[in-house]
Amino acid sequence: MDKIHDIDIEKLANEVFEVMSKRVSPEELQQIKASFEFARKAHANQKRKTGQPYIIHPIAVARIAAMELKLDAHCVMAGFLHDVVEDTSCTMEDIKRNFGEDVTYLVDTVTKKHKDIYKNTKQVDNYEQLLDSVHYDIRALMVKIADRLHNMRTLQSMRPDKQMKIAGETDYFYAPLANRLGLFDVKSDLENLSFKYRCPYEYFDILKHQKKDMDNDKERLKLFTSTIESLLHDNGIEGVAEVYYRRPYSIWRRMNDNECDYVHVQNRYYVRVTFTKWEEGLKEKEVCVKIYSILTDVFKEKPGSFNNLIDQAKENSYRCLNVMLLSKDGIWEDVQICSEKMVESSKLGCMTGLNDGNIDVWIKKFQRVLKDIAESNGKIGFMENVATTLYYDDVMVFTPKGKAIILPKGSTAIDFAFELDNSLGMHAKYARINGKLCSMKTKLNRGDCVEIGTVDNVTAKSEWMDYTSTYKAKRALRFIKIEEDKAVRCCPYCKPLPGGETIGFRSADGTVVIHRRSCSEAIMDASKYGDSIVEYDFKENPNKLYPVSIVIKAIDRYHLLMDIIQCITQEQKLSIDSLNTVTEDEIVTCHVTFFAHSINEVVGCMQELYLIQGIDEVKYKTINNVG
Repeated sequence: MDKIHDIDIEKLANEVFEVMSKRVSPEELQQIKASFEFARKAHANQKRKTGQPYIIHPIAVARIAAMELKLDAHCVMAGFLHDVVEDTSCTMEDIKRNFGEDVTYLVDTVTKKHKDIYKNTKQVDNYEQLLDSVHYDIRALMVKIADRLHNMRTLQSMRPDKQMKIAGETDYFYAPLANRLGLFDVKSDLENLSFKYRCPYEYFDILKHQKKDMDNDKERLKLFTSTIESLLHDNGIEGVAEVYYRRPYSIWRRMNDNECDYVHVQNRYYVRVTFTKWEEGLKEKEVCVKIYSILTDVFKEKPGSFNNLIDQAKENSYRCLNVMLLSKDGIWEDVQICSEKMVESSKLGCMTGLNDGNIDVWIKKFQRVLKDIAESNGKIGFMENVATTLYYDDVMVFTPKGKAIILPKGSTAIDFAFELDNSLGMHAKYARINGKLCSMKTKLNRGDCVEIGTVDNVTAKSEWMDYTSTYKAKRALRFIKIEEDKAVRCCPYCKPLPGGETIGFRSADGTVVIHRRSCSEAIMDASKYGDSIVEYDFKENPNKLYPVSIVIKAIDRYHLLMDIIQCITQEQKLSIDSLNTVTEDEIVTCHVTFFAHSINEVVGCMQELYLIQGIDEVKYKTINNVG
């Protein structure tokens, strides 16, 4: 048995050496071979859960680094050596002495550190250690992703609880990270393997449906793709048209996003038209456009389906022209047009020079986020903040001057404002999206042109956090909430205002809760927790507005409503949030909600309203009619 394993080991290792021999120097190749022998000796007496020699795993990681990710010699060496310090008696000094500082750095970064006390949890501390390397060298992440990919490919040997732990980590962290780094194939493998072990019934059910689709669609799609290839050939372009069925996880996401079953998921596959040779002098984009023109001369194009993901590439640098074409069978086909280099770029992501800088931009942005998280001293959850930057998909929107801003899919005008400038977000009042006046909470779509309207005395609201997707927006709004909570919390029932008759109660956490003195909650607390009553000078803050509701009763007459609005907005300079009026038997009842800084503004407004002809009663109340 051991001899068979030895043969397998030699064969697998030699495949790595053969691949690397074509792109490294003879000296580097000897170092790669030496790292393999070092790892084989260190792991000699260890077995995997499958019963195989442990060295099979380091070889597999090195193979992924060499063949699938096309990493450099030191990364492949780190693949062989990545577990020797963690799982054997070897030390970092041994690695450094034999293979140098660079390989040692890569191995050290991916080696889990055992501590008596962890800053967060063992898992989160390991993530933090790994992500810290982004500041210096992206390659350590690539080695770790190779390690995780092989672990996921051999997860069947683990206990169910370990499967769930590793699959959960992969789905939450490693797959989104691979996506952001532009490793499309790795991302797809990771999320599908995670889905397979987390939700096996749904995974295999989708596979069953896909097998049926493939059998049913085979002849029809063969005719469609062969027609496309003939059109390319006739126009002097060498290329292929291939059908790719979306992976089960992608189908599952679409089922959940659209709240439908498998049968009603649109575009369960796509046709990729990949060209390799074309007319000399044309750029790749020009060839894509030419192929688009050729195909739309033969097939009808679905209106509004054209998507230029070359000029408006996703942040992970996936590039193509995307269009829906009507086949001869009357079915809209999802067609992606791209070059062989574009396909290669989507596989290798940050490790290729073909990404046009988008991934580099994201990495720099991610570095700033990690630095900011570190400087916050753990006040805000590390993984929660990292997760906001590892989003699945993105949208590209524009400023009125044409500057492109890439945001997570589902982002709002709030995210856009904070992404441009923190002060813009802090004083944003409204947005104009494609020239149309919109709320700041409005979700953005790819290609939107967004303009933010600001007012100096307007301050961002902490409740906006529920309508944001980006780290920058969430961080700013979270600190607003922290400061609000730190200073004072207002009773949600009586909604006190600065300058009014208020009383404070000190909570167990040291914060002070302010009530109106007439509040039933305050009266109950005074009878139960009298020792917690504190004097608190609830002062007006020029940057803080509070919602106020009043009820007006008046005799109906011409222009009454306009006089009320003018009094509140123009004379008192207060912003109306809502207004509802009912007239019955010549008696008008008007409910108005507006924003004020203090009780003095409310009283002044009410006094002025009483002076309006026909108004008989003006009553101030809390928003929810309590107290």
